[in-house]
Order: sequence, then C-alpha cells, then structure tokens
Amino acid sequence: MGGRLEREVERQLGRIREGAEELLGEEELRARLRQAADGGPPLRVKLGVDPSTPDLHLGHTIVVQKLRVFQELGHVAIFLIGDFTARIGDPSGRKKTRPALDAATVRCNAETYLEQVGRILDVERAEVRFNAEWMAPLPAQDFIRLCSHYTVARLLERDDFQQRFAAGEPISVHEFLYPFVQAYDSVVLRADVELGGSDQRFNLLMAREVQRAYEQPPQAVVLHPLLVGTDGREKMSKSLGNDIGINELPEEVYGKTMRLSDETMLGYYDLLSAGLWKDLRAARVALGRGQGDPFAFKQQMARRIVERFHGSEAAERAEAHFRRVVRQGEAPEDLPERELVLGEPAGIGLLELLERLELVESRSAGRRLVSQGAVLVDGERVAEPTRRLGAGRYLIRAGRRRYARVRLVTRRSSPRRGAEGPGGRS
Repeated sequence: MGGRLEREVERQLGRIREGAEELLGEEELRARLRQAADGGPPLRVKLGVDPSTPDLHLGHTIVVQKLRVFQELGHVAIFLIGDFTARIGDPSGRKKTRPALDAATVRCNAETYLEQVGRILDVERAEVRFNAEWMAPLPAQDFIRLCSHYTVARLLERDDFQQRFAAGEPISVHEFLYPFVQAYDSVVLRADVELGGSDQRFNLLMAREVQRAYEQPPQAVVLHPLLVGTDGREKMSKSLGNDIGINELPEEVYGKTMRLSDETMLGYYDLLSAGLWKDLRAARVALGRGQGDPFAFKQQMARRIVERFHGSEAAERAEAHFRRVVRQGEAPEDLPERELVLGEPAGIGLLELLERLELVESRSAGRRLVSQGAVLVDGERVAEPTRRLGAGRYLIRAGRRRYARVRLVTRRSSPRRGAEGPGGRS
C-alpha cells in the first residue's frame, strides 16, 4: 500500500514539474499530495489573471494548461479573475507605474476571459472567483492589519522596485499594495498551490508568509518560464505588440507562428508542449542538434497551435491561406472590394492610397516599400512612389501579406456615408 501511494505521489509530482522552472515548497506539496492520494481532500490550486486587456495570449496559456493538469489529477482548479487587482496594476517587471483601469473596462475584459480559458480548462468543474468579492467590502482596519505583516525593506528587495528606486524612477504607494492583495487572495481561497510566471516569484513567495501570519499552512509555488514574444527578445505582451492572441483569426495565429525565428520557435515548443505534442519531440531534438527541417517543424507547430484554440478545420484553412497568400503570393479569395471617391479627375497618389487603405502606417513607410520593390498594382511591381491611379478597379499588394481590392470612382457629389470602412487585409 505504502509503495503504491508513493508511486502515485511521484507520478503527480512528475506531471506538476513538466515545463516548470521552479517548484517552491516541494516537501509541503509532497505531504499534501500524499494526504490527497490517501483519501484526504484534494488540493486547492489557484491561478490568478488580471483582466487588464480583453484577450489572453499564448504566454497566459502555459499556466492555464498546468491548472488543467492539476484538474486532471483530481484537484480543485481555482481560476481567479483579478477584477480588483486589475484596477491597481501589477508592477511586476514594470519600469514605470502602470495606468489604472476603470471599472467598466475591467468588467468588459473579464467577460471575455472565461470563454477563452474554457478552450483549455474544464470551466464547469473549476471554481471561478473574482477578488472584488472580498476586497471591495474589506474594512480599512483589516486592510491595514494585512499590510502590517510585511516591511518596506522587504518590499524594496524586489528586483523591479530596486531597479526603479536606484534609477530615480517614481514608485507609487499603490504599487506596494498589489502584492498584499494577491497574497490575501490566497488566504481567502485557502490555496494549497499557486501557479504563475517567473516574474511573479516575489508576489507568490510573499503570499506564503502572509498565509502563515493568518495561521494557514503556506502554499506551494509552481513557477513557469515566460514565453518570449514574436520579436524574439521581450516577454510576450499585448502592450509591446509582440503577442499571439488566442482569439485572433486562425490565419493570423498561423502566420505569426510561421514568422518566428527558428530559435524562438524551439522555445515555443518547449513551453507550450508540456504534456502535449510528444510526437514532435524527436524532430525538436534533431533541430536542437542542427539537423532536421525547421520550416516543416514550424508548420507543424503553427497547425497545432491553431487546432488547440480554433479546431482542426480552422487549422486546415489557415494552412491553405498561408500557402496561397504568403508562399505563392496570391490574394486571399474572400478579399472584399472597397470603394473610394476621388477628389479630382487627376486621380490619387499611390502613397496616399496605401495610407487610406491602411496598408501602411504612413506615407514614408509606403515610400520605403516602393523602394524595396514590395508594392504591386494588379500584379505589376511599382517603381515610382509618385505614381497616380485614376478611376478603375485595382488589386493592391503592399509587402508580402497585405492586400486590398479597391474601386476608385469620380463623383461630383459628396461620398456616401461609410464609403471608407476598414480596409481588407490578409
């Protein structure tokens, strides 16, 4: 009996360690797993996410997948939506104070999270909570008591606070309060385990101390590496524009994955495949040795990622779209036609047209694309940025993937309302 119990504990620990960077409080976790396997209560495993943006990205899914693992092992998955903490702003890794969000924005963002998380987690079996439930009515004296359990000196040990303090960057008082609230969440939820990215190390360890102050056994902490963004340098973040959102169109998810560098793509496999895609392991090992076909591996990764969040049919369509539009240089089949009214019979300058169609961010960017031979009109490469286009129908391509069909018309009357809607893009 004892041997079987220990084997079960080791089996669960093995799955918990998959993809993790650090496991803190392992002996405490081992003891709790042993109790649960011997008929005791299941572990309460917490993952908190602040709805600071409407969409989750691939970086978020790493810890959500680990929460799913705990669920599969028979434990209680607690998905905590930080509707209160989002209005403070997590200072982790920040070089400056994060702008506070208003309640309406937080509420709108939170509404999208459960549907997205439900693509990985069994939400019906999870305990879904919002921390405004206990933080909003918390009396001031109780919050002050909470803050008495940690010192300013300890808070300043935190790397990001140290760096900002040394550089003379301002640190707002409310930023010091964020880790207290996150820790108190663990107290209220009586968390046995908390999951997070490696940038959450300070906050999650602080929660262990605060739990002790409230006479609770401290939670174990499972930390995961941060997923690098599509730029291959900074951590994935919507604010940096280097993210792959799980709610993005399948074609965008597929295309962004295919544009990763070979080195970055291997890191994506290592972090996103914990417990999944074992059939790709041999190819990943070969690529790590400088062998194999990185393009084919990247195609497999792009397809698996799209399948995971949008299904197999969407993955097939995204793959076909990438092959047709990017590799073969053809326009998307469903590209809508826009109509633009010319202000004068002489037509419109190409650079102005590219900007109005939102194919480039500025006319100077359009000029650069023309100089690179990357702008085509009806399949013919444009050599002169001063070219003008008169009335007629055109297929415009800017760069490798941006297309627009446009009908230019000349009218004396004012253009009808709504004639300049968003431009079609692949």
